[in-house]
Amino acid sequence: MSFFPELYFNVDNGYLEGLVRGLKAGVLSQADYLNLVQCETLEDLKLHLQSTDYGNFLANEASPLTVSVIDDRLKEKMVVEFRHMRNHAYEPLASFLDFITYSYMIDNVILLITGTLHQRSIAELVPKCHPLGSFEQMEAVNIAQTPAELYNAILVDTPLAAFFQDCISEQDLDEMNIEIIRNTLYKAYLESFYKFCTLLGGTTADAMCPILEFEADRRAFIITINSFGTELSKEDRAKLFPHCGRLYPEGLAQLARADDYEQVKNVADYYPVSALATGLRAGILAFASLPHTQQCPHAHASHHSPGPGVQTAFRGCRQQPWRQDPGRPIL
Repeated sequence: MSFFPELYFNVDNGYLEGLVRGLKAGVLSQADYLNLVQCETLEDLKLHLQSTDYGNFLANEASPLTVSVIDDRLKEKMVVEFRHMRNHAYEPLASFLDFITYSYMIDNVILLITGTLHQRSIAELVPKCHPLGSFEQMEAVNIAQTPAELYNAILVDTPLAAFFQDCISEQDLDEMNIEIIRNTLYKAYLESFYKFCTLLGGTTADAMCPILEFEADRRAFIITINSFGTELSKEDRAKLFPHCGRLYPEGLAQLARADDYEQVKNVADYYPVSALATGLRAGILAFASLPHTQQCPHAHASHHSPGPGVQTAFRGCRQQPWRQDPGRPIL
C-alpha cells in the first residue's frame, strides 16, 4: 500500500472528491454572470438564480429582498457545505480545512476586542462574527484587559494558542496593540499554513504555496503603508511581516526601511505585484485542474523567484482588511 497510495485514494477521500467535483460543477458559469448583469432588481436576481444550483437558498425569503439577506443566506450555504466536508475528512485534509478556519477565528477575536473597546455589547458583536471562526470561549473575550489575560483566560485552549506566543504582554488592549496582535497572529498563521502545505508537497504545495506567498506579500505592503503616521517603529513594523512570501528577505528589509509611499512604490516596482500575482494565478490554476488521483505526497513544492512585470502604482493605497470590523484598523 505504501508504494502505491494513489490506488487506495478512494478509501478515505473518494466521497469528498466526488462532492467537491459536484460543487464545482454547480458554480455559476460565464453565461450566468452575463445574465446577472442584466438584472435590474434583487427580485430579478433571485428569479435567475432559481435556474441554477443556487435556486433554493432564497426560496423561503419574503419580498422585498435586501443585500444583507442574500449575503447571510450565501454564507450559511457555504458554511453548511464546508462543515459537511470537514466532518467527513481524514488527515491531512482535516488539518488543511482547520487551517482555513483559523483566519476567521483571528478576525472574530479582533472584531470582538475592537468592538468592546468601542463600547459595543457582546450580544451585538457576536452575530457579526463569521460562523467558520466561532469557538466556545468567544463570548468571554470582553473580560480580557491585556494580551496576557486574553491568552490565559480565553485562547489557551483554542487552535490560536500556537500563534499567540509572540503577542503575550501586560500592555493594555488599546487600538494600536490590538492591530499589532492582529498582524502578529496573521504572521504566525500564514507561516504555519505555508510550512504545512510545503511538507505535504505534491499538488497541495503547487496550488497553495503561491497563494500563501501572495497573501504574505500583500499583508507586508498593507502593514507598511498603514503604519505611516503612527507610533509604530520601523523595528516593530518589520516584526509583523510574514516571512513566507516572495519579498522575503530583501524586499521585506526594504519595506521595513520605507518612510513614505514613494519608497514603497519603488519596492513594488522591483518586486512587481503583477509578477507576485502570477504565482497566485498559477496556484489557482493548479487547484482548478486537480487530478482525480492523489498526487505523490513527497513531491517538492516549486518556488519561483520574482520575474519581470509591468510597473505597479501603490500611491495612496490604504487598504482595509478582508472582513470589516468595528473601528478603523491602524495597520
